[in-house]
Formats: sequence, structure tokens, C-alpha cells
Amino acid sequence: MNPIKMVDLKGQYEKIQKEIDENILQVIENTAFINGPKVKEFQIHLENYLNVKHVIPCANGTDALQVSLMALGLKAGDEVITSPFTFIATAEVVGLLGITCKFVDVEWNTFNLDITQLEKSITPKTKAIIPVHLFGQSCQMEEIMHLAKKHALFVIEDTCQAIGADFIFKSGEKQKVGAIGDIGCTSFFPSKNLGCYGDGGAIFTNDDDLAWKLRGICNHGMFKQYHHELLGVNSRLDSIQAAVLDIKLQYLDEYNTARRKAAEFYNKMFENHPNLEIPAISTFSTHVFHQYTLKLRDINREKLIEKMKEAGIPVMIYYPIPLHLQKAFEYLGYKTGDFPVSEKLCDTVISLPIHTELTEEQQEFIGEKLLN
Repeated sequence: MNPIKMVDLKGQYEKIQKEIDENILQVIENTAFINGPKVKEFQIHLENYLNVKHVIPCANGTDALQVSLMALGLKAGDEVITSPFTFIATAEVVGLLGITCKFVDVEWNTFNLDITQLEKSITPKTKAIIPVHLFGQSCQMEEIMHLAKKHALFVIEDTCQAIGADFIFKSGEKQKVGAIGDIGCTSFFPSKNLGCYGDGGAIFTNDDDLAWKLRGICNHGMFKQYHHELLGVNSRLDSIQAAVLDIKLQYLDEYNTARRKAAEFYNKMFENHPNLEIPAISTFSTHVFHQYTLKLRDINREKLIEKMKEAGIPVMIYYPIPLHLQKAFEYLGYKTGDFPVSEKLCDTVISLPIHTELTEEQQEFIGEKLLN
């Protein structure tokens, strides 16, 4: 049995090595390293995949979020609602721009924004909602969009962990996450379901005017060479990363199917265990399992992690401290107990290896060590 990894990027690469190498070599040969034809090709292919009018490639997922807020014209004193149970980038960019980050707790079952608490958190200062599609499945976007329309709010989808997932509307219509709100954002960090071999990100929108503004902000606020209409940033997806992503995009559905299959295998091993709670899957979303995250009951998590590591099995805690209790957000004035579900999740979750190259033999070994 091969060594178990949280993400097996080398094994994935070996299966598509010829295609990847040829595409990278084309970039090197034509020397169009910045905004070259490979970036445009990938952009068009991703637009078609997501069924969205505009994809704006950028340098990383954090930039995608920051540029989105800048394009919407949010300013100091405005409020943005998001989840305290996620990676810091979602809220970090809000704070960096001087905007007030307002947290709403998450659902115990799905880890996603609790819709029942959302509307009562909206104030006259609230300008936008950033729903985070955590671990691979969508927030309740139909309800979020309804509330956003009712209160004249922008919606920026954080799709960094759920690219390829479908939201299922009550009508039965399906739409890729990231293409539902005013703006969608994603990361192409190497470990993502669609990951490059460095840093990368993208912004999605169906709004022509927003797309024009987003592109300009990513390019130093420049819409015509050396004519700077806005203060922008330098955030570009380089051509080599686009070459990698354009190949991997062709396999994204296959990769997500493999992740679902691995999750189903785990579920069968763990579903009847009194001390383990398997991931819940929403009726309104498909799940692409960026992470496979269990909730532990009456289990010493630290001892379990140590036991797994001794057996050569990497496990992770996403996330050990909720954002409202992070030192960086002390200035917001939140305290322990403000978001009890997020706090409890931080104390009880554990994520197991899940990726496209994971074998049933490896999963059986993981299950054996976890259960005994």
C-alpha cells in the first residue's frame, strides 16, 4: 500500500503528465507568461463549464474576495455578513478594507451559514453577504438571494472549496455554485478540487458592468494602458498556471465523482458508530467533498490524532479556532458563547484524507485505525 496523504498531487499529476507537460511547454515556447493566450483559453472554458458570462482570472482566492469588495464600492462603516467557521481569508479582506465584518453562526449539520439567523442580523449598515460553501457543498442560495433582494444587498459567493458543486433550486433547476450571486470567487490553491501548481484564483459574474470593473481593478485600476481610473491591485493568473488548470478542468467532474465515491466508502464504515457523526448532505446541493469532516462525540481528539499519525495517517482540524475568537478580530468585540455552533464544531471536528487517488485499501486501513 502506498503512503497515505491528505492530498496526493503527485499521483494525480502522473495520470495526466503528458497533457500537462505539453501545455506548459507551449507557454514556455511562446514566452507569453503574463495574460497569454492560455489564460484566455482557460477563462473561456471555465465560463462554459460554470455557465457564467464572465470569468476574471486573478492571482489567488484571497485577491478574488478583496477585488470583489472593492468593485462593489463598499467603504468603512459598511457591514458584511459571513461565517465565523471558515478560513480567515473570507473575513480578513473585509477587515483590511476597513469594512465591518459581522458574523452569523453556522448550521450544525452542514457547517454552512444558518439561514434562520441571517435576516435578524441585517441592519441598515449591512451591504453584502458572503456565504461560504464550506467543505464542498452549497449554502442555501435560494433563500440567501431572496433575502438579499428584499434588503438590497450584494452577494459574494466564496466558492473556494466547492467548485463544481450544483445548487438545486425548488423548481429543480441546477446551477453551479459561484454563478448564482452577484459575484463568485474561487481559489486554485494546489490542494483544491481544481488546483494549479502554485497560486491562482478567479472571480465570476453575470453582470457586464461589474466584470469590466473587476478586470480593471485586477490590473492596477487600468482599463486603457497607462490610464488609471481607479486604485487597483496587481492580481493576475500567470499563463503556466492557466495551462495546468485548463487541462485539469477537463477532469474536474471525474475528480469530484472520485471524491464522492471515497466519501460514500467512509460513510459505510462510520455511519453506525455511536461516537462519530458523518457529513450531512443537503437536499438542495450536490457535494464535491473538498474535505471529509467527521464530528466526534466523547472521543479525545488529541489522542486520536496522535494515534492516527503514529499509523502514518495524516488528519487535520479545519478549523481549531472560530474567527470571532481569533486575536486578529478582537477589535470586533465578540466573546466566547456568541456563536456556540461554530465554537463546538471547532472543538469536535476532524478531517480525514480525501482526494482523487485515494484507494479503498487505504480507506480500509484508515477506518481500521480510527475505529480500533
